[in-house]
Amino acid sequence: MTDTWNSPEKFNREAAQWDENPQRRAVALEVAKAIIAAIKPEKSMHALEFGCGTGLVTMEIAPLVKTLSAIDTSREMLSVLLEKIKASGLSTIETICADLSSPTDTVGTDKTFELIYSSMTLHHIDDTAGVLNRISKLLSPGGMLALADLDLEDGLFHDDPLEKVHHGFDRRVLAEMLKVAGLQPLSFETIYTFNKTNRSGKTAAYPAFLLTATKIDNKKL
Repeated sequence: MTDTWNSPEKFNREAAQWDENPQRRAVALEVAKAIIAAIKPEKSMHALEFGCGTGLVTMEIAPLVKTLSAIDTSREMLSVLLEKIKASGLSTIETICADLSSPTDTVGTDKTFELIYSSMTLHHIDDTAGVLNRISKLLSPGGMLALADLDLEDGLFHDDPLEKVHHGFDRRVLAEMLKVAGLQPLSFETIYTFNKTNRSGKTAAYPAFLLTATKIDNKKL
């Protein structure tokens, strides 16, 4: 059976071993460091992470903000995160099993957020423009968005040729999509480079960026 976009089944299967990959842990740490440096999270912020997985980035950001809503489509991924939350004693993280990319799914909250971020999630979502519009509605005016993902790549980054993903993003195209959603791009920064042997057998470099943007506050225009 071929997995669908952002397949909960695929990530449920991989959840128990997810954190065993050293590069995955390294990427998460670099993403968290880049978000902290760019956004400077504050204790007054309500934050939302979509595609949180097992919480590798969650656990770095949560102590720096007031609350963090961690969203994922995989219940097994969230189960791993819940164990981490329990072990840490943090009481400011809530986990939500929902699909932020689906217009018919609810994230279980009617509040807005001063910070929304994700790590290596956007390329797993079919409708990029749609999810950016949903994010824009969840951001407070003046709120900050931070997205870490792959630059446009050769289509060989993922080992499974049947996995439905975007092959990274053209930064200019993504910036225009943000503007259409009412978000103002602020910066693109290369924060990590994957050096891996792809499925063609060749070793290649795959850079990843951190994009930051803000929700335009129309009241200040």
